Amino acid sequence: MRRTSSPPAASRRVGSRSRPWPLLALLLLPLLLAGCKDEVQAAPAPAPPPATVVRLQAGPVPVQTVLPGRTSPLRVAEIRPQVSGILQQRLFREGEAVTVGQPLFQIDPAPYRASLASAEANLARATAAQQNAEATLDRYRPLARQNIVSRQDYDNAVGAQRQAVAEVASARAALDSARIDLDRTRITSPIPGRTGRTLLTDGALVTANQAAPLLTVTQLDPILVDLNQPAGSLLRLRRELEAGRLRRGEAGEAEVRLLLDDGTEYEHTGRLKFSEVTVDADTGSVTLRAEFPNPDGLLMPGLFVRARLESGVAPEAVLVPQQAVTRNGRGEAVALVVDAEGTVRQRLVRTRQAIGNKWLVDEGLADGERVVVEGGQRLRDGVKPELREVTVEELDRGAAPPRQTAQAQG
Repeated sequence: MRRTSSPPAASRRVGSRSRPWPLLALLLLPLLLAGCKDEVQAAPAPAPPPATVVRLQAGPVPVQTVLPGRTSPLRVAEIRPQVSGILQQRLFREGEAVTVGQPLFQIDPAPYRASLASAEANLARATAAQQNAEATLDRYRPLARQNIVSRQDYDNAVGAQRQAVAEVASARAALDSARIDLDRTRITSPIPGRTGRTLLTDGALVTANQAAPLLTVTQLDPILVDLNQPAGSLLRLRRELEAGRLRRGEAGEAEVRLLLDDGTEYEHTGRLKFSEVTVDADTGSVTLRAEFPNPDGLLMPGLFVRARLESGVAPEAVLVPQQAVTRNGRGEAVALVVDAEGTVRQRLVRTRQAIGNKWLVDEGLADGERVVVEGGQRLRDGVKPELREVTVEELDRGAAPPRQTAQAQG
């Protein structure tokens, strides 16, 4: 029987030395785990997220409405000749400002001077005939009483005198007409304003009351702005006034401010002058008309503008910065409100309109509440953040006060 050879003695010694190491590792494992647990327990708690809040204040707020509109001139005069003739001279420069009665054109007056002289001669002849008829009647009157002249002759003398008086009146009217026609050879401006381009030149033949105007004069100061307000918006405004949520301002005529097409605000303030009493069937809107001073001629007819006018005053309105209002997944307006314990609560709000960089809130927020304006993206409902409170004025200036932390209590 074959005997199995045993391992060398050196191998047995090495194996016997390697057995104690696993036992030692098992003994040291609890100590290592205890050290790690101490390190985990010693780690500091995460700091609360920072947030900037603003305290809301209720008060009277003017409610403004922005409406689209277009400018239109106060008056437009199309200059046409009232007598016929040759256009002799233009007495103005195109595009300049003119006053009432300023001469614009001169038509050849020679034919009308001749007509005036003829009318003067006719009046002199009629006057002489009247004097002769009156003298004859004066001679016949006592003779008729004495029956020296017949009654027929006396009646003829009376008729001739009356006819002579009528001839004088007719000649005088013809003279006045001739004088008016002569005056009309010099065409003047009926309104103050600015002239446009001339459609006819010197030497052109013009006729009385022709279809084509010689010139257009447009009065630009003051200037009108026609605004379009939706009928539904007007009805809602009236309901709010009746319900007391709005009250009218103290001024008799509402002030209107203009926003030009380039986004700048017109420097002069206008007044609301007129409101249509019917609704346009095509657009469903009501036309409002405002009047603005335009001393520099900056506003031109046909210019598209937006007008901001005061609809009323909300007596106890709450304005919230626009950055404090966001939208949730359903598209609803929400704001993060910090309660008395310093906990953030998400709340639904209803905004009416934007006033500057703020929202006018109808429901959801009250006077004295604090809303988050910065850091809201790191917050969720129920969190107690590290608060920093600023005023609305500081927020508008973009400045923050020295850092003052108010750690939530409770």
